[in-house]
Amino acid sequence: MNENTPSPAPQFLSGWRLIMTYLVIGGVIAFYLFRLFTIQILQSEAYLIRAEDNRTNIVRLPTQRGLIFDRNGTVLARNIASYNVVIIPANLPTDEGAVQEVYRRLSSLINVPVNNGEINEETVRNFTPCFNDLGIAQIVFIGDSLAPFSPVRVKCNIDETTAMVIREKSADLPGVEIEIEPIRDYPTGVLTSTIVGFLGPIPAIEQDYWENLGFVANRDKVGYAGVENSLNDVLMGKNGRRVVEVDNAGKIIRDVEPPIEPVPGNNIHLTIDVRLQAAARAALLNNMQFYNIRVGDPDRYTQGVVIVMDVRTGEILALVSHPTFENNRMARFIPAYYYEQLTRDPARPLFNHAISAEHSPGSVYKLATAIGALNEGVVTPEQEIFDPGVITLEQRFAPNDPRPRFEEYVCYTYKTTGKGHDQVNFVKGVGVSCNVYFYKLGGGYQNEVPNGGLGVWRLKEYAQALGYGRTFGIELPGEADGLVPDPTWKRRTVGENWATGDTYLAAVGEGYDLATPLQVLVSAATIANNGRMMKPTLIKEITNSEGEVIRPFVPQVIWDITKDPVINIYDENFFQTGEKKTVQPWVLEEVRKGMRYTTVEGTASLIFAGATFESAGKTGTAEYCDNVAREKGLCQRGNWPSHAWYVGFAPYNNPEIAVVAFVYNGGEGAVLAAPVVRRTMEAYFDLKKIDEGE
Repeated sequence: MNENTPSPAPQFLSGWRLIMTYLVIGGVIAFYLFRLFTIQILQSEAYLIRAEDNRTNIVRLPTQRGLIFDRNGTVLARNIASYNVVIIPANLPTDEGAVQEVYRRLSSLINVPVNNGEINEETVRNFTPCFNDLGIAQIVFIGDSLAPFSPVRVKCNIDETTAMVIREKSADLPGVEIEIEPIRDYPTGVLTSTIVGFLGPIPAIEQDYWENLGFVANRDKVGYAGVENSLNDVLMGKNGRRVVEVDNAGKIIRDVEPPIEPVPGNNIHLTIDVRLQAAARAALLNNMQFYNIRVGDPDRYTQGVVIVMDVRTGEILALVSHPTFENNRMARFIPAYYYEQLTRDPARPLFNHAISAEHSPGSVYKLATAIGALNEGVVTPEQEIFDPGVITLEQRFAPNDPRPRFEEYVCYTYKTTGKGHDQVNFVKGVGVSCNVYFYKLGGGYQNEVPNGGLGVWRLKEYAQALGYGRTFGIELPGEADGLVPDPTWKRRTVGENWATGDTYLAAVGEGYDLATPLQVLVSAATIANNGRMMKPTLIKEITNSEGEVIRPFVPQVIWDITKDPVINIYDENFFQTGEKKTVQPWVLEEVRKGMRYTTVEGTASLIFAGATFESAGKTGTAEYCDNVAREKGLCQRGNWPSHAWYVGFAPYNNPEIAVVAFVYNGGEGAVLAAPVVRRTMEAYFDLKKIDEGE
């Protein structure tokens, strides 16, 4: 550079730029000073609370769920110990080589590889202890990053022998511990799974509700089915509570407040006799299997129900719904593949067919028609009505309908013999289940049964008086109310007027009539119990964890149809008068005679021949056409498929129990259902002798 070349002039900030710089610096300093003042002075209490929250945790101490027993003390649901292998990362050796040696020793005992899988954001996000394919090192890495002083599960539900070996070798396995976790166990499995149910994780939609009650969403479980669900609040108990101080690694230092101990759940003693339950289930499955073999189709009869009830108290002694599920497979968690298999099964094994399935009741519904016809004076017990086998009805859907339809209504004997039952009185009509007799009683027929017979409105009154069209509040989820149709319902639902043919069908339990097996059972039990309808129940008593009875059993009477006026009175134009009436006791006696005729000379006489006990009952063969039948092409006019029903009570002169059996698509009730009831009744009386020491 030339010495004569002038050097560049020094650069200085102009005055306004310097001022702006100072202002910016001053503003930043002022901002931080203001924030410091706000935090330390104005908001000091709030931040103190936040700091306190960060160093204190609330620990929920798990409670013990209550047990479930049958009426004789047999355990149906209990809590058993499940052994989990856990590692506390902070307790592992500091030397990496020693850590790897611990992993290798543990791997040989529990068959989990030391290393497997990669750690990335997705792996950490989807990590679920016990349900992953990661190696021990990867599982511990994730656990260490989340909470080093908290145990992380490496393998769950190991056998007790392996757990003892790991405990014995604890000196060689620092940081490794055995965690004991209570899980639900169902000793009777499929035998009572529909009644008992199963548990599952707290649903996301209910998480806030249960957390407010002190339960932990990803740990505690709630009932999903059966009494585990319906009586969940009784069984669940209350979690305990600890407020603890923790350090920055999450390690508990001390209790801040006195701990609150958990309150165990209460125990439920069911009315079920598991011995009778087993006998009823065997009777149903054996009879269905026998006829499946006979017709050469193993899938012909796959759905059925048996219920046994003490008519004097309403106690449900057995409740079988088939098919069902194995609730022990859902004890720890609900396997997705198994649950999907159950939900896709057209026979609906998760569905309680005993209380939730609504089917045409068929001829068992004739008991309501019979009571109504006698009580309303439509017919007398001695009066004979002619059954030619088939009657033709001119149906008009309006008084001046110019296009009447002529429909034939046949008795079941006509299809095979071409004849009817000839002259039929009341007892015989019930005992042989004569369709034509009940068509005429229900809807009238010319001069033989004038004035429209009982009529649909009065028929509805008597059906409801026997328990149809309602729920009873049995202690299970999903109870259905069935359907007792009437003209108003048909106009609103079907868009058509009611015709006499509809009344004919309703009188014999077909057409639009729908009922659950429980409703059919209660109707017969009410007749057997001289008109007293008992509330069906599954709960014998409830005891606390000390075995003290906190809710004893008290039978509940819904009503007595011979004393409580529950039946609306109609005038000659079938309008309600505003008054109500009862059922005369002699009417029920005549109905019982008809049911006794069933087992002696009627439709179930062959099945009950030679029985060591006297019983009475009613067969039912109910034509139907549902979606399943349509898909199989079974809905053929004049030859529809039918369900099999039988309901009865015993002993005849001093009734103790009522039993109903139902077989979906079972055909004749006397063939598929009645034998199940007889064998179940035999089992009841055999067990009674054993219990009485005979």
